[in-house]
Amino acid sequence: MAPPGDNRGITRLEQASTGTHGWQVRVQRRGVKFAKYFSDRAHGGPDRALAVARAWRDALLVRIAQEERARVCSSSTRNSSGVVGVSRVSVTTAGGTVYQFWQAAWSPAPGERRCIRFSVKRHGDEMAFQLAVRARREAAGD
Repeated sequence: MAPPGDNRGITRLEQASTGTHGWQVRVQRRGVKFAKYFSDRAHGGPDRALAVARAWRDALLVRIAQEERARVCSSSTRNSSGVVGVSRVSVTTAGGTVYQFWQAAWSPAPGERRCIRFSVKRHGDEMAFQLAVRARREAAGD
């Protein structure tokens, strides 16, 4: 939730020619846009309209955060390793050589992504997988 007085994502609209006086909330997360207009007339003046716009924005941000946590923490049908954030990766060099890895990936902060790979050739398949699982759990704080 944003601190009181914080108008991030909120813009004042004043257009006398069309009778538009109010606040516009616009938020975008992961390519999805959310927008809503709060008119002064419908909400009892500019101060009240701003308060309602802030409350709507704050509730939206809470809902988005909850959905992102659920999305990040749930297992996908595409996950064949059985461990969230651990996957098998193949890398093909320009010369055509294929290398197999088990990769651990995590997000230390919003908008950041980290990963580490463990070679199947060097560690063997089972050990590379176990190392990736351990690295993911330690990095993610599990």
